[in-house]
Amino acid sequence: MPEFVELLRQDGVARITLNRPPLNILHSPMLEELTAALEEAAVDRVLLFAAQGRAFCAGVDVGEHTPERAGPMLARFHGMCRRLIALDIPTVAAVHGAALGGGCEVVALCDIVVAARSATFGQPEIKLAAFPPVAAAALAQVVGLRRAMALMLTGETVTAEAAQAAGLVTTVVDDEALAGEVERVVAHLAALSGPALRLAKRAALGEFRRVFAEGLQQAERLYLDDLLATDDAREGIAAFLERRAPAWRHR
Repeated sequence: MPEFVELLRQDGVARITLNRPPLNILHSPMLEELTAALEEAAVDRVLLFAAQGRAFCAGVDVGEHTPERAGPMLARFHGMCRRLIALDIPTVAAVHGAALGGGCEVVALCDIVVAARSATFGQPEIKLAAFPPVAAAALAQVVGLRRAMALMLTGETVTAEAAQAAGLVTTVVDDEALAGEVERVVAHLAALSGPALRLAKRAALGEFRRVFAEGLQQAERLYLDDLLATDDAREGIAAFLERRAPAWRHR
């Protein structure tokens, strides 16, 4: 029985709810459940991503970013992301609170993103002397190179309105209107032809999927072979876990 991910399938709509409150930090057991849920949802007409707690998802567990654990963690997270981008059914993300790190990457891979006005988005990995491989492979295609570089290189968090202006978010609504707008979008998609939706998405994402696959493979090599060999990568994770300021060695 899944513990951290809820899957409800009804009338052609698959609803995946992240359920590890308050922040829905992704760890290995949760990633395995999420990948399994995506496999089941593939035969439905529409997929909705939502979350319990005060945040959509604040990223992947920092404790699994150590050199000793990063390889298996990346394999699980990237395997889930590859499954998500391979889905031919429309994917809708309902975002409230923070969507940071891996959470922001999941948002970038969804087709339609409805965000509460108070939601925030960002790729803060650089502050730990790391970088997000999925964002490196996908973000420039979603928001453009300049905006992608600003998000990845500064690690700054942006508002829902700024994310919408960049192209990361489709629609921004008042917080209390989020559920209603999401249901409207899902119902609209579910009423359309399933085969037409799948073929339209396949046609539109052909180039995106090719570039993403090549980019993620390269980013994985850079992360595992080059980044994790640096002193700063170890220091960034250690400083976060020890709740202190990092002392960069620049090597």
